[in-house]
Amino acid sequence: MSENKKNRAALKTLRFVDRAIADLRRGLPVIVCGPEEASLVLATEMAFTAELEALAELGDDAPILALTSHRANVLHVKPTGDSAVRLKIEDWMDAPLMRALADATHDLDQPFRGPFTRLKGALPKTLPGAIKLVKLGRLLPSVLASTVSKDRIKALAAAEDISVVELDDISRFEETAALQLKPVASAKVPLQGAENTTIHAFRPQDGGIEHLAIVVGDPNRSEPVLARLHSECFTGDLIGSLKCDCGEQLRGALKAINDQGGGVLLYLAQEGRGIGLVNKLRAYKLQSDGFDTIDANERLGFDADERVFQPAAEMFRLLGFQKVRLMTNNPEKIEGLTRHGIEVTERVSHAFPSNTHNELYLATKRKRSGHYL
Repeated sequence: MSENKKNRAALKTLRFVDRAIADLRRGLPVIVCGPEEASLVLATEMAFTAELEALAELGDDAPILALTSHRANVLHVKPTGDSAVRLKIEDWMDAPLMRALADATHDLDQPFRGPFTRLKGALPKTLPGAIKLVKLGRLLPSVLASTVSKDRIKALAAAEDISVVELDDISRFEETAALQLKPVASAKVPLQGAENTTIHAFRPQDGGIEHLAIVVGDPNRSEPVLARLHSECFTGDLIGSLKCDCGEQLRGALKAINDQGGGVLLYLAQEGRGIGLVNKLRAYKLQSDGFDTIDANERLGFDADERVFQPAAEMFRLLGFQKVRLMTNNPEKIEGLTRHGIEVTERVSHAFPSNTHNELYLATKRKRSGHYL
């Protein structure tokens, strides 16, 4: 396949997945097609009575509720060994209840729920794919789903204007988006503590938010560059939240890079370790209820860390860097960059004192995530 054909195929993949994400965020159903089956799915978070009734009318069978194994465990549903669990929708389960089942912030408000009927049998591959899709849309990782026979897909999609997305396209989406990053703008931006700074914007072809590279000075491309990966944090970076150490890490890294003669800070559009700002606020609510940062994410149905590091590796390559001295306390960042072809020649410690609001958060990162703190 020629390079142009590969690029067109990649853009087509991104477009179909992006359309499906946008529809799910609007409360619309989409069709996820696997090699053997297809599912009509709706993001549980966006399901109200009218949407649920429409799903029941359009699908081939009664809708079911699909949750991640993390979330099902919180609801005391026995595990199956799969990444997702299917629950039967009982007569007493209305749309508000199902939205609450997907959202752990309601658990203490409604502690006595169930019992739930876990559906047995092989898990359709389209359901983990659909949950991946709502995660990409920064929604809670749960869907309502009904099967759709393969011979109905085209007619149903045309009649109801429903987006159709292939399971393979969903699984390749993040890699494809990272490899399609394009530099779109750069400008000199003198910063407090690092005046000789240029900011480069890289736009993903999936229509998502741009990642930024903050280059301090003029680092030598032939030597390992002092670098930091920093996931955006609205609460810590912008408005000074004391619940994390992100703001201190951001400003401290820029000062340290400047003091050492230059380097790169990648500011990645991966809020809340990849779950998005709204879900991070939900996790904060759970932390206020007494759960640590990892338990909070998992109670919501997410993994402890949903970030991917391929976009960072691609940005380094586009900037001309192949080796980095990485400012981090997180071993997963080192492993992630290495896996995607960037050599980490040294880990540079980057820690700051705790305060009364983030002591538990930092202790959890040290004890449960293996951070060097």
